[in-house]
Amino acid sequence: MVIPKTPLRARAALGTSALLVVVSGGLFAAQTLPSASKHPVLSGPVTVAEGRLTGVPGRARTLTVFKGVPFAAPPVGPRRWRAPEPAEKWTGVRLADTVSPSCIQTIVEERKPWTYEFMAHGEISEDCLYLNVWTPARNAAERHPVFVYIYGGANTEGSTAVPVYDGEGLASKGLVVVTFNYRVGTMGWLAHPDLTREASYHASGNYGLLDQIAALRWVHDNIAAFGGDPARVTIAGQSAGAQAVHNLTASPLAKGLFHRAIAESGSSLTTLTSAGVALAAQESDGARFAAAKGAANIAALRAMSWQKIVAPLPATAPAAGAAGRGAAGPTVRSTSVVDGYALPLPTGQIFAQGKQNDVPTLTGMNADEGGASPKPTATPETLAAQAKQRYGDLAPQFLALYPFTTLDDARAIANESARDMGRATMYLWATSRAKTAKTPVYTYFWNHALPGPDAGTYGAFHTSEVPYALNSLAMSTRPFTAKDHRIADIVSSYWANFAKTGNPNGSGLPNWPAVGEHAAMTMQLGDETKAILVTGTPAKLEFFTRVASR
Repeated sequence: MVIPKTPLRARAALGTSALLVVVSGGLFAAQTLPSASKHPVLSGPVTVAEGRLTGVPGRARTLTVFKGVPFAAPPVGPRRWRAPEPAEKWTGVRLADTVSPSCIQTIVEERKPWTYEFMAHGEISEDCLYLNVWTPARNAAERHPVFVYIYGGANTEGSTAVPVYDGEGLASKGLVVVTFNYRVGTMGWLAHPDLTREASYHASGNYGLLDQIAALRWVHDNIAAFGGDPARVTIAGQSAGAQAVHNLTASPLAKGLFHRAIAESGSSLTTLTSAGVALAAQESDGARFAAAKGAANIAALRAMSWQKIVAPLPATAPAAGAAGRGAAGPTVRSTSVVDGYALPLPTGQIFAQGKQNDVPTLTGMNADEGGASPKPTATPETLAAQAKQRYGDLAPQFLALYPFTTLDDARAIANESARDMGRATMYLWATSRAKTAKTPVYTYFWNHALPGPDAGTYGAFHTSEVPYALNSLAMSTRPFTAKDHRIADIVSSYWANFAKTGNPNGSGLPNWPAVGEHAAMTMQLGDETKAILVTGTPAKLEFFTRVASR
């Protein structure tokens, strides 16, 4: 007997002949999909801890895809705001052909520069803790390296239903690729004194992080059935997903569950110096939030529908010094909490003490994020004022290193200095990490503008490297050229090599030096792939080092 998916997920089923995507101009067929009736390459049902699964062929036909696989019990009813529990077992063979609903969030078709392919789509539900697997294996005896991708979205949105997170592109390079959902927003990060009292580990919040750990534990225990190697697991993520990678590297609960890490946008000195949110502060925010919702305790808040919980609160006057209060009323900060359990200490302190999960790491930044822009608005006056405000008595040194007189000069210098500062702080993060880490770190600078009508406005914007790194250009309708496909092949080959060996280098690729291997270098990826100096001159790196040490 084959157990089908619920009707809720039917719209994403792979049994349709084409995926119809809504864009501003109407509908288009993004790609032709195979019929679910075809036999998958990985023959026979796959057996995991909860039961047996059957997948469907991938678009490439050399791959087998399993979608909507539960890795934890639905976090609903009394399980809302609790650590994830094991998924329920089933009998028979479960057909894993459909992406699950996304976790509770606001679905937006696009929010430029992030167009349709970067956004979550489809149904949302509290019952959302499912994962997807793409495998090139023909039988379970194979041992391919495993690549686990963690979505970004400011911890308030994101989903495995985001098109560019499709795993076929990397799976075609020999990896078993896994994506999974984790709780976001209030459902993922609420802390409350009642929740702390009832938890066996005496903490609350961090449910999104605990979901991530649960997914990795499921991968560790089950991925061999898909032809994956549980001793070669790479975790990767971008933006909030990169924050998750750092948290997992710091968490004792994730020890032994992964062996390499990729953090895209990324890593800087703030990664090490951020204090994180204290449990007591997040509990106070949670208590104010519950009261504003009319809930006297956590039981009353659990009894509410999720729609009422996430509905905006009436505006209130800001209370001086009151964290978590603003124009929209008390809020829950969607961020990780230093809870003494999943995160015993702030991430930086865990690294400083050498207590992190020490694994080879690859990290980087994009050209047009962190203050840089294809269309900078600086003037000589505003740039000089900014230098004085930002650098104080070191401002004259900055102005000597980055001289400007005209408007065009100021705008060019605004971008150059912002990019130098971003690369410098990333390099300083890596050298600080090296004080306790025994594994290498590789850094990059992404500078290729994603093509399209807005390319001149947004350039190499935050997240724009993801479809190249994941080799998922096929999930977008942007006007990609042969150059874009060459770049995607190069960058995704680096990612695949790193997942296989802990080193991105491989045959036919320009050499990517690890930090400390040569002078202060980073790898430029995009328009031209080559190693470059972290900053234009050593003096500029020395300047930002002085600034960071103050």
